[in-house]
Amino acid sequence: MKSYDVAVIGSGPGGYVAAIRCAQLGMKTALIEKYSTLGGTCLNVGCIPSKALLDSSHHYHDAVNHFEEHGIEIPDTVKVNLKQMIARKASVVEQTTKGIDFLMDKNKVNVYHGLGSFKDATHIRIQGEEDTEIEAKHSIIATGSKPSSLPFIDIDKERVITSTEALKLEEVPEHLIVIGGGVIGLELGQVYSRLGARVSVVEYMDRIIPGMDGALSRELTKVLKKQGVKFYLSHKVTGVSRKGKTVTVKANDKKGEEVTLKADYCLVSVGRRPYTDGLNAEAAGVKLNDRGQVEVNDHLQTTAKNIYAIGDVVRGAMLAHKAEEEGVMVAEILAGQKPHIDYNLIPGVVYTWPEVAAVGKTEEQLKEAGVEYKSGQFPMRALGRSRASMDTDGFVKILADKKTDEVLGVHMVGARVADLIAEAVTAMEFRASAEDIARMSHAHPTYAEAVKEAALAATDNRALHS
Repeated sequence: MKSYDVAVIGSGPGGYVAAIRCAQLGMKTALIEKYSTLGGTCLNVGCIPSKALLDSSHHYHDAVNHFEEHGIEIPDTVKVNLKQMIARKASVVEQTTKGIDFLMDKNKVNVYHGLGSFKDATHIRIQGEEDTEIEAKHSIIATGSKPSSLPFIDIDKERVITSTEALKLEEVPEHLIVIGGGVIGLELGQVYSRLGARVSVVEYMDRIIPGMDGALSRELTKVLKKQGVKFYLSHKVTGVSRKGKTVTVKANDKKGEEVTLKADYCLVSVGRRPYTDGLNAEAAGVKLNDRGQVEVNDHLQTTAKNIYAIGDVVRGAMLAHKAEEEGVMVAEILAGQKPHIDYNLIPGVVYTWPEVAAVGKTEEQLKEAGVEYKSGQFPMRALGRSRASMDTDGFVKILADKKTDEVLGVHMVGARVADLIAEAVTAMEFRASAEDIARMSHAHPTYAEAVKEAALAATDNRALHS
């Protein structure tokens, strides 16, 4: 039986990064993955493939709607080759997962393919092509999450689908109903809307992306409506049925009146749940809570002192970069270091176009906490760079403490804000004031100038270009 300092169960962004950092710190490390490819949900059926389709569909949308205005004429009709689009997506995924294989070899991490389950706190069975067992002084649970559903919905993976099936459809839907107005549903909804599908989003709450700042929800709703997406907000889904190629969704609106929608596809996107199936956590003394999450303390240590858990399987936002930070933190704790994570400064992003990004407190959270704050906002349409690229939707909003001027939250909608949000994270990590950001030189013409201008607006309302 092989013995390791650390065994990591799950090879998603949290797991493989934890394995790399453990190896860097001199620990003999094993990585256990249930599937044949590394990378977990994010690389195989999540972040990476969805962004590949978002980029491909964006190119098509621009060709149909904007090329002529840019002076680019295409003599023949632009057509969608969905088969090639899906094939390119698969190629991107393959390249990325092979990159993880390379990193494991480079860092001398031993990889096991098979279902990892605890025999006890220090022994793990691996059921694969060849069953084996290993011993580990410490273990890190990084088994991630799976799509959630509603109890009355039968997901047949053909017409009633999850995000996994939505990434490999063989045809563009005529009408796609998306149940859930969160990140995943909106991103995939926009993909198929661009390709010609009629898209309807049914959301239980009174706004989309309900966990983000209300101003972002309102702006994204406005933009997506302009793009043809129809919203049914404050609608409670009561039934989903299929007959042949037709899916019927029934929901009650806020008045309690029933609404019936029919489509050829229905994407169920109501969140994700922690995945611990087959882990046999109880045999190791690892306790799960009522939500199915692995219980951990502030150091991500489980109820078994030598076992830790990270990522989607524990409390907090289900984000790949959050899992990565946690993986690094646990590795460094095992090495005797004293790392930390400020969960308030983990950014959230929606990769629609325009993109949506945020970090820190929302305006609603500050009001609820009774914090006195000031707000500065700057529209993207006022930027020369935005007008040049025809990406004029959106804004940057900065919330700062009314007395100290410390930045408390930054919220953005616009072109490339998924990248721009890193500036806000950096500033807030060093507890910058709005004045600090306003005094920084930003290159012209860039989208980033909106950050400077929003900071100026939050500092005695002195934005220069609005």
